[in-house]
Amino acid sequence: MKIADLNIPPQAKKLILKRGIDSLYPPQVEAIKRGLLDGENMVLAVPTASGKTLVAELAMLQGILSRGGKAIYMVPLKALAAEKYTDFTEFEELGIKVIQSTGDFDSEDFKLANYDLIICTNEKIDSLLRHDTKWVKDVEIIVSDEVHLIDDANRGPTLEVVLARLKKTLPNTQILALSATISNADEIANWLDAKLVQSDWRPVKLSEGVYWKGVVEFSTGTQIRIPIVSTKHPEINIAYDTIKNKGQILVFANTRASSQATAERIGQEISRLLTGQEKEQLVLLAEELLTSGEKTKLTERLAKVIQKGCAFHHAGLKPAERKIVENSFRKNLVKCVSSTPTLAAGVNLPARRVVIMSLSRYKAGMGNQPIKVLEYKQQAGRAGRPKYDSEGESIIIAKKAYHLKQFMQQYCLGETEMIWSKLASESALRTHMLAAISIGYVSNLKELTQFIKETFYGYQNDISTTEFQVKKVLRFLKEEGMIENEGVDLWATKFGHRVSQLYIDPLSAVIIRNGLKSGNEHPETPTEIAIFQLIATTPDLRNLYLRQKDHTELQRFLLEYKNEFLTDTPEEWEPDFEYFLMGLKTAILLSDWIEEKPEEAITTRFNVGSGDILYLTDNAKWLLYSAIEIGKLFHFENVQKQIREVHIRISHGIRKELVPLVKLRGIGRVRARLLFNNGFKTIASLRKAEPKELARVPAIGPEIVRSIKEQIGNPMSDQELQID
Repeated sequence: MKIADLNIPPQAKKLILKRGIDSLYPPQVEAIKRGLLDGENMVLAVPTASGKTLVAELAMLQGILSRGGKAIYMVPLKALAAEKYTDFTEFEELGIKVIQSTGDFDSEDFKLANYDLIICTNEKIDSLLRHDTKWVKDVEIIVSDEVHLIDDANRGPTLEVVLARLKKTLPNTQILALSATISNADEIANWLDAKLVQSDWRPVKLSEGVYWKGVVEFSTGTQIRIPIVSTKHPEINIAYDTIKNKGQILVFANTRASSQATAERIGQEISRLLTGQEKEQLVLLAEELLTSGEKTKLTERLAKVIQKGCAFHHAGLKPAERKIVENSFRKNLVKCVSSTPTLAAGVNLPARRVVIMSLSRYKAGMGNQPIKVLEYKQQAGRAGRPKYDSEGESIIIAKKAYHLKQFMQQYCLGETEMIWSKLASESALRTHMLAAISIGYVSNLKELTQFIKETFYGYQNDISTTEFQVKKVLRFLKEEGMIENEGVDLWATKFGHRVSQLYIDPLSAVIIRNGLKSGNEHPETPTEIAIFQLIATTPDLRNLYLRQKDHTELQRFLLEYKNEFLTDTPEEWEPDFEYFLMGLKTAILLSDWIEEKPEEAITTRFNVGSGDILYLTDNAKWLLYSAIEIGKLFHFENVQKQIREVHIRISHGIRKELVPLVKLRGIGRVRARLLFNNGFKTIASLRKAEPKELARVPAIGPEIVRSIKEQIGNPMSDQELQID
């Protein structure tokens, strides 16, 4: 089927043809024939790189241009949202306004009403629905990317509830769900009243095999021999062979440390395969990386290995650093990326070969566990670059002889598992039941039952199996003052409604409320460490893991600060004590951050990456904002000032003395510290200062001086702005 023959607007055809795409892949053809362009709900379950995104684009262009509605593109990760935004901005040539929205969960985001295509995370859409956002009714098509993540215990319940709610409230809106190949895709399709397009077809043939002692045996029965470069590390041999033959390679390791060490080992060998021009470009790339943010040992380590044509990629890196790695790999400048498995579920980064070094993952309390076939297939599916390779190869490294047959049968030839709803967990029900009651989606017990029936959990199970959890959650919400009832009727209190809007776990809200109440009744203002320890106790902050050597330091710290905490401290023999110490370690890291400790010092002390610091401080910022809102609701005036101040400090990573300065627009932690160290410590001192004096401070140019003066009520004339 040709693009020119499709029943879509001419300008849309022209845009796609300009990319060099003139015909469709078989799964795309089937989707068209089954009514994609006519607004039919559809589940597309096909392998990676088989054209799912183009199917979504065709449906969205039809919905926006032909039917005059909006399109929502839902993704599970912020990184994926950023990638799709970059891809879809091309539509602006057609007059389609595109925006990415992934943050601020306490807003109706009125501005989104002015856009035609909104790319957002599943959580952002959930938040918008909780705020009863009016423009959602204008949505013509909803695309849910990676819908198989309904099976994920953390993200799955939100995705499932959002789709159930959108399906119910927007019955005439088209839903297109994109999925990896899963064994029960038909269940997803039936649940969504959608047609199923399922295929194993790929544009680039994929060969899956297992490496053992210099030979890769593929599931087809064929074999290839890999020349030996290293006797200890098979991944080096495969990488060297791939790059020598003008290919690129992705290596999946199961830990951050392993991904880093693997990149360094491979880089040591493949650097000799680089041309002089490539080496020069890689030196410049390394310099770009080192100037993209605060320098740490981790970024220096990455910069060093990048100069050898290799890189590592994991969540310990900042988003900007990961983006540099991804873009340089796409440009074929970096030849090998060694990554943790998170990359397989995130951005689109194909390679000629994929090497999988481990088929197990560590799970707390369970040790190493075999990964699912679905996770393996997600990694293997990255092999084969459309337009560059005629074939992709996925290679599992066997560590023992018997692994050869085991891995071949279980993974290469294995069927992907069924996906199952994870909504029945108490934490998921607690969050989504309160939200449903708060927005009026559920107003009585009968509607609550119907709400659960409409979910994927309700499709897969007899809802009587959740009766115990549902009753327990209802009792919790009522006892904690978030809902009230009269007979079978249910409604949210002011507290329950605000908690739902704040997009935090109701249990987090209870912990924060009780802690603030304790602090409000105490004669002394709570310390920063007490506030951080409070939010670290909530389930919404993923705390740091403990190392063996952490226990001594944390217990010493505990003895010194125990009386300051706003929560009860468990005894050493109690099951919660370990989790308490994890929260305390996190609280100390946040304290170091607002004391302006260098990132390098923090990453070394806590054994984390800069990306981890960013994650923790972002989450802490949101929980502190929630604490401010809960404090207002319950009139906890005695702690409000301190919470507000700590919120500002965590937002900028600053000491107390810089708080007045960072309140000025355009003055972040760096400029504030420079102003302070140059004697401009207060707003009053800035008001008295001559423009020339301010302009002498590094990083404070004429426009910043003008902005400062305007904000403090002392605007400057153009003549005064003439600074030598």
